[in-house]
Amino acid sequence: MVYRPSRFSFLPIVVKNLLIINGLLFFATVVFQQMGIDLIHELGLFFPYSEYFRPYQLVTHMFMHGNFEHLLFNMLALWMFGSPMENYWGPQRFLTYYFATGLGAALLHMGVNAFQYHALTEAGALSGGFSANALGQLLYSPVVGASGAIFGLLLAYGMTFPNQEIYVYFLLPIKAKYFVIIYGVLELVLGITKSNSAVAHFAHLGGMLFGFLLIRYWRKNAFRF
Repeated sequence: MVYRPSRFSFLPIVVKNLLIINGLLFFATVVFQQMGIDLIHELGLFFPYSEYFRPYQLVTHMFMHGNFEHLLFNMLALWMFGSPMENYWGPQRFLTYYFATGLGAALLHMGVNAFQYHALTEAGALSGGFSANALGQLLYSPVVGASGAIFGLLLAYGMTFPNQEIYVYFLLPIKAKYFVIIYGVLELVLGITKSNSAVAHFAHLGGMLFGFLLIRYWRKNAFRF
């Protein structure tokens, strides 16, 4: 069942509040940093094998960003793809989808990290040493950002409005369905080749994967909504 809003909202309620929360937490991160308090260390998502991991980080990491450019890019994408999806779905389903894809992104990211961790420790045991840098990256580098949920929204937009044109860099028009496919393949290639390891490519893919599965489930069971 499709939600029918009384009118199209340029900035629907859930998107607006997500923008506000992300903005406030980024501001708080900067302010607290001047006081010697690292909110990213507290609220970013650590690998579960790390002593710094806390269960609540599965949610809080989605509202933390490493720098202003990271925040700006994610919030622009949240508004661009989130607003039409919230208008289409309604606030309740949109919020469910947002958190489901964000959590799904975190789970896939941690699953890939777990595989890498066991591969590294096994290799270290066989060779008599550990790859300290690689293990340190896994254990002590928190993941932050709404990117997993954002990529889930991108996938939803492409599935819902496949022929709607997206203007890349505000110049090059491309249909949403092709944009999603290109971005998904690019993230997979970058994740496998470990290009720019500072970016959690498999978290992006996780958001898209869980978004695809959830949308398929909703469509198959549309009569229940």
